[in-house]
Amino acid sequence: MAASGDEEGAEGPRCQHRSTAMLDVPFLPFCAFLGTLGLLCVAMVGTWCQHWRGGFSLDGSSRTFNWHPVLMVTGLVVLYGAAALVYRVPSTWSGPKLPWKVLHGGLALGAFVLTVLGLAAVFRFHNAQGTPNMYSLHSWMGLGTVLLFSCQWAAGFGAFLLPWAPAWLRALYKPIHVFFGSTILMLSVASCVSGINEKLFFSLKNETTAYKLLPAEAVFANTLGLLILIFGVLVVGALARPSWKRPDSNSPDSRQ
Repeated sequence: MAASGDEEGAEGPRCQHRSTAMLDVPFLPFCAFLGTLGLLCVAMVGTWCQHWRGGFSLDGSSRTFNWHPVLMVTGLVVLYGAAALVYRVPSTWSGPKLPWKVLHGGLALGAFVLTVLGLAAVFRFHNAQGTPNMYSLHSWMGLGTVLLFSCQWAAGFGAFLLPWAPAWLRALYKPIHVFFGSTILMLSVASCVSGINEKLFFSLKNETTAYKLLPAEAVFANTLGLLILIFGVLVVGALARPSWKRPDSNSPDSRQ
């Protein structure tokens, strides 16, 4: 009986290992899928603003506002997600770490620049139209996310890129940096999704087909919101996956 129990106990871990292996997805194909999904989100938000919202301009009209969703989705979600996944690329696990730090910081900086331009577009539109700023939950969440993002980038630059930051400070701040990285991404997704919903309510309220009747624009924009949400969840899932994390090492290259 004991032997039978041992066999059953051994079979359990083997079955669990096989099921885990079947669910295991290689990182590079996953990354290619995620990149395609991110590009699709950018293409869809651009199509929405061009086809249904009148296109783009810098004259302070609603076409100026259209830069806001495009730049926010591109910078605060897609480019920021790419920056977050830099250290999951297997080729970053060996050799000097400094080039990958620069790439990570550069992508995050690019995302921040696009985000600031997106904020400038919406403030310009509101001021030109006499619309109050910062009155909705979406605006509070979005501005709070951008402020947290700026603090995260500045702290990361000071702790990981400046040469005089001591090793103990980097070790202390690293888990905080990782935690807030995922938090900012999910706040970015929540801000974009709530912004899409808010825009649909305002835009379709007085038009021929109300939002509650689910016109083609509402279907398209709601689908965009779902894709943005899926993109954010997949990025956070990739960041949390143990087998895709950069192995810790005490080598001089890793401490660079």
